[in-house]
Formats: sequence, C-alpha cells, structure tokens
Amino acid sequence: MDLLARRGLWLYTHPLLKLLFLPQRCRCKFFSLTETPEDYTVMLDEEGFKELPPSEFMQVADSTWLVLSVVSNGREPSGCQATGVTKIARSVIAPLAEHHVSVLMLSTYQTDFILVRERDLPVVIHTLNGEFDIYREESGECVPVTCDDVSNGFLKPKPGECPTLHPVQSPQTRFCVLTVAPDTLPAIATMLIDVLFYSHSPSWDAATGSQDLDSITFFSFSLIEGYISIVMDADTQKRFPSDLLLTSSTGELWRMVRIGGQPLGFDECGIVAQIAEPLAAADISAYYISTFNFDHALVPEEGIAEVIQLLQQRQESSR
Repeated sequence: MDLLARRGLWLYTHPLLKLLFLPQRCRCKFFSLTETPEDYTVMLDEEGFKELPPSEFMQVADSTWLVLSVVSNGREPSGCQATGVTKIARSVIAPLAEHHVSVLMLSTYQTDFILVRERDLPVVIHTLNGEFDIYREESGECVPVTCDDVSNGFLKPKPGECPTLHPVQSPQTRFCVLTVAPDTLPAIATMLIDVLFYSHSPSWDAATGSQDLDSITFFSFSLIEGYISIVMDADTQKRFPSDLLLTSSTGELWRMVRIGGQPLGFDECGIVAQIAEPLAAADISAYYISTFNFDHALVPEEGIAEVIQLLQQRQESSR
C-alpha cells in the first residue's frame, strides 16, 4: 500500500494512467486507486509497484501484504451484481481480530479482499484453517495450504489490549457503487482522467469532522484480475454516460461512515471488526475500503441512522 501526496500527483500521472488503462503493458493484476480529501492511496501488486518512481511524494507501507480473496463454494466473482461485504468475509475478519492480526479491507463491486501482513500468515492459516479451505495461487493454479505448510515460525498470539474506540463521522454525500465492462473503459477514459487528476477538492480536516458534514471527496477505482469497480458520489456519476455505468438493479445509493479522527496506522487490530461485526449482526450490507490513513464503510442510504446508532451503542458498551 502506498500513499501519494496531492502536491506530487503530477509525478505519478503517467504511471497511474498506464495502470488504469494499459495494465497489459505492466502485467499488473491488482490495482486500486482511492482519492480522499487528504491524499491518494494506491494498492497494487509487485508488478504494478515497479511502475511508480520513488520520490519524496510517495510513502510506502513498511510491510508486504498478502491478499485473501474470500469466495463461497469456490465461486469466482460474477461481475454482475453489487452485494457489499459478504457475511463470509465478516466471518474471517472477526477471528483474525481476536488473534490480533491487523487487516486492511477492500470491497469491490464483485467481491471482498482482505489484506494481511506476510509475516502474519502462519497465524492467519492456523486461525482460519478449521472453518475454511485455504489455497494459495502458484503459477495460476490453486494449491491447498495446511497448517503444516506454515507451522515453522508460528507463535500463538498473546492476549492484547482492548481495541481503541475510534470516532466515526458520516458526511451527507451519497455514493454509487458501479462497474464498467472492460471493453467500454476507453469510452469513459477522458472523464475518468478529469475526475481523478483535474477536479481539485477542497481540504477537509478529519480532526474537526463531525456527523453533520455536508460533503466529502471520495473516489475509488479498482482493476483486479480484469474486473472493474468504481465508487463515486452521485453528483460525479451524472457526468458519465448512464448507459456505460452498470450498477445493481435497484440503483441503490450509499452513505459513508468514516473511521478515525487521526491517522489509524497499520499496527492496531480490530478496527475493521468494530464496524463489520455490529453491521453483520443487524444484517446490514456494507462496502469497506481501507486507505493509508483512514477506513471507510459504505452502507445503504436508508439505513445510515440505524448504523450510527448501532456504532454509538457499541462504543458506549465498550467503555
């Protein structure tokens, strides 16, 4: 995971355009770019990372992260229906939090990805092996993984402190979760470039944010194994040709819950679980996108009041 400062975006425009529109030229199979009011977060694989020149404007997370793709009954992403964070993904997040494994989360239109540190892999395997069939990808093939494969270096996690309760904010902005057929991506390329690189956003101070915020800048584009997922606000969506952006049959709009008053860092465990568990218990669907400094959950617009109430109740009961 990398952070790109806004003032240095000019240096990365060309490699980002290559990753956005010409992934076959760099053999990148996992690429996600998210704009927040403060900066840009990039998640990408090693091939994609080679495209980004080192500079004072780029900050790189100090660990290598592995991607866990959670599928039900071995089914691959269908690419045809938005669903939000699946219950099966939540059933992974909770036990990892209990075993003090820090995770990052990237929900897309098609599926959910959970990122864990490479050094935490033995704990991850031992934690999930009882409930899930676990495979690793080798040369395009899925190979079963057992506890014996990663037993070397496994340390039983020590009891940790109770997770920090972070403030949550809910701006009024309404979001859409969309996809685009890969062969129609060139038709919206000019508009994507304008939105990502030339639509300047006002600064926003997370430390002074509140639930009465009028709006927040947030745009996320993911191209993973050929599947495209886009999160944009409803006003931005109107700038694109409506016949090229695909969404759920209901055209559902989403509201954001932003987690953290100060940058969260990567070492704390249980941040995602604090949001995912109460929403799962209430059967509320959500998309969850981690960025370099903050976490963001998107929940159905009609359920935002209930979500805020649930999170406030959880915080009060944890004090």
